[in-house]
Amino acid sequence: MTQELAMDMVIRQRIRGLRLSRGWSLENLAARCSLSPSTLSRLETGHRRIALDQLVPIARALDTTLDALVEPAGDQDVVIRPEPGHAPGLTTWILSDERALQGKVVAKMRITGERPGHLGVHPGRDWFTVLSGTARLVLGERAILVNAGEVAEFSTMVPHSIGAAGGPVEILSILNHDGGLAHLHGVVPDAG
Repeated sequence: MTQELAMDMVIRQRIRGLRLSRGWSLENLAARCSLSPSTLSRLETGHRRIALDQLVPIARALDTTLDALVEPAGDQDVVIRPEPGHAPGLTTWILSDERALQGKVVAKMRITGERPGHLGVHPGRDWFTVLSGTARLVLGERAILVNAGEVAEFSTMVPHSIGAAGGPVEILSILNHDGGLAHLHGVVPDAG
């Protein structure tokens, strides 16, 4: 199978998969993108050539982008092999491909003590779960212990910091763009 035919098949599968994941019939999708149900059926089954002027309204109706429909289906980016970065009292592994999460960063952090410096403030929200140990989350004047298996989510407009309580702690965190800049500032990747 040529690369072009393989990509054509992937696009057809994506259209069908997105339609079915929304619980839509061919008629439902057809009404949303101004194509006939028979045209959509032939597109999905490979009995009709896919044209760009059909993909644009289909993508819009499926609440996705044209880029997402036609993105190559390679698996080269399936496994992320993070390199640790270091700052005083902190080791960080970036676990996400920055292109994949609309500006969000997923990071595993190992914190070995109280983090030096002041409480940070930035737009957005932070979310983390404790993988092992106990985290000490400072939110303004409050200190909250977050144990293994527990989750914290908070407004980052409240002055905050995350440290270790009683020994090292490992957390998995999802940060927005501003949070990534604030929390990962000063983290130096290992020279590989």
